[in-house]
Amino acid sequence: MKSTSLNGNSSSSDSSVNTELLSGTGYTILAIIMGVFSVAGIILNVLVIAVTVRHRKLRQPLSYALVNLAICDLGCALFGGLPTTVTNAMGYFSLGRVGCVLEGFAVAFFGITSLCTIGVISVERYVVVCYPMGAVLFQTRHAVAGVVLAWVWSFVWNTPPLFGWGSYELEGVRTSCAPNWYSRDVGSMSYIVIYFILCFVLPFSIIMVSYSRLLWTLHQVTKLQVSEAGSTNRVEVQVARMVVVMVLAFLVTWLPYAAMALTVIIDSSVHVDPVVATIPVYFAKSSTVYNPIIYIFMNRQFRGYAIPAVLCGWNPWATDPQISEAETSVASVSKSQRGSRQESLKE
Repeated sequence: MKSTSLNGNSSSSDSSVNTELLSGTGYTILAIIMGVFSVAGIILNVLVIAVTVRHRKLRQPLSYALVNLAICDLGCALFGGLPTTVTNAMGYFSLGRVGCVLEGFAVAFFGITSLCTIGVISVERYVVVCYPMGAVLFQTRHAVAGVVLAWVWSFVWNTPPLFGWGSYELEGVRTSCAPNWYSRDVGSMSYIVIYFILCFVLPFSIIMVSYSRLLWTLHQVTKLQVSEAGSTNRVEVQVARMVVVMVLAFLVTWLPYAAMALTVIIDSSVHVDPVVATIPVYFAKSSTVYNPIIYIFMNRQFRGYAIPAVLCGWNPWATDPQISEAETSVASVSKSQRGSRQESLKE
């Protein structure tokens, strides 16, 4: 099988080539890292889906986006993480040209759908917190529409390489595939530029704008409130902590990869060392583990159902109220804007 290497030269994807990029021990370490992330991602996301489907009380409008996020992350772990684990264990990409295209498409398809779904979640949080009086409502049909749009959008922009506009090629230490950021062909360049803008810059902008407005609204509401035993400050801190964690996880997992791709797109003379190029790839794939923890397990209500399911009925946090921190914060903001007391926030 012939493939385009990171520096633009054509070379054979056999074990001898890969040995020059990384030692056998190095590939084994990568296989272990990817294997741990993949297995953990599969377990966590299956748990999220199963618990949400089983318990009717968890089926709120936001749950549709959260479950969809879990499905996307599960797809990335199954069709991206596990194959990468196997190829790293072997020390070279052993799935052939068709396997490269399929793996590259699957990871990109589920990955972009995941990013778009996070955008849907950010819009939902913005609507709920910034318009608590009901001027704008985020209902089930909006959540479903957002989920469908995420899948369609990702499918539309990830299928062109299957038909010749762009391509999927080996990347990093040549044990996984992705959209070909390195080609200088006019057709490939046009695809990559459009793909980067519509599938990364656009979702990222939506997330940043939504969460910036969310934090600003919480700050303004808090300034108008009279704190009762510090409860108002705790509300702002709770929501701010969750939002900061969400944004930081997004930045840590995807920005390094996007920055590397953008650098190569802008300046074709830049040579990225294959080992260095592998680091942001693994950061991006690790998001399959972080997302269910951040978006689901910080929810007390979900935790109240999930922990007993894992621990055979025992819940060490059984004294926690069956309401999420985010829901508590949103409810408090809504009540404050209506001029009602914050009795529900007292411990």
